[in-house]
Amino acid sequence: MVLHDMSFTDQIAELEKAKAKLAQAEAKLAADRVAALSKLPGDYGYANLNDFIKALKDAAGKGRKGNKAGAKTSKAKTGKRARAKITPELKQQVIAAVQSGQSGAEIADAFSISLPSVQNIKKEAGLVKARGNSAVSSAAPESSETPAS
Repeated sequence: MVLHDMSFTDQIAELEKAKAKLAQAEAKLAADRVAALSKLPGDYGYANLNDFIKALKDAAGKGRKGNKAGAKTSKAKTGKRARAKITPELKQQVIAAVQSGQSGAEIADAFSISLPSVQNIKKEAGLVKARGNSAVSSAAPESSETPAS
């Protein structure tokens, strides 16, 4: 059938027939899908749908990010340690270690805290040297030159 030889109304009628045939094919496919899905639990040896769904969820849950069981194993894989409680006593020990000349990394390892925590304690205690730019600008004499306008 060639559409350009047909009248406009005949083309519309053919289109409607094609749409109806497509709708029938979609309905048959949906029914076939439902029938195939309803047979799956029995095909895989499950007595009922709920047992099959549970097995699917368990199988799909392995290796997923949001899985509670997987979260425990992923934490162990990353090697993260438990969060350290920074007590006033620990701060005093860190300050003493800094004053004795130990490096930040050595202190962090010795007290099982992170290097940024060591840096924060040093900063809080006033043991951190000023950064290069701020120290230079405050120590440098002011220039008598004025910028050109």
